[in-house]
Amino acid sequence: QVQLVESGGGLVQAGGSLRLSCAASGSFFRINTMGWYRQAPGKQRELVATVTSGGMTNYADSVKGRFTISRDNAKNTVYLQMNSLKPEDTAVYYCNAYIIVIIPALPIEFWGQGTQVTVSS
Repeated sequence: QVQLVESGGGLVQAGGSLRLSCAASGSFFRINTMGWYRQAPGKQRELVATVTSGGMTNYADSVKGRFTISRDNAKNTVYLQMNSLKPEDTAVYYCNAYIIVIIPALPIEFWGQGTQVTVSS
């Protein structure tokens, strides 16, 4: 059974930093794209950043220059380094991954349980 387990959320003052981690566990063949999404109260879930298995990254305009996504393929883990945090970054952050569980098969989308990030002004 494949699971994504997140850690690293919390409360931080504006201008501060946090680092989120998300590790995939279970039995699977390969992880393709991994990413982070967030959902603020009353808003839709939105893309924050993604990284392919080859290391290509994509960021939402609102976090460019402040957040950095990276991954350790040997540890099946994706990270989100968040610097210069703003109150508007407050949200539940969700890890996302497309995982090939068995071959031949298409990738399956998995989500983590979410971790709260709160930025105080």
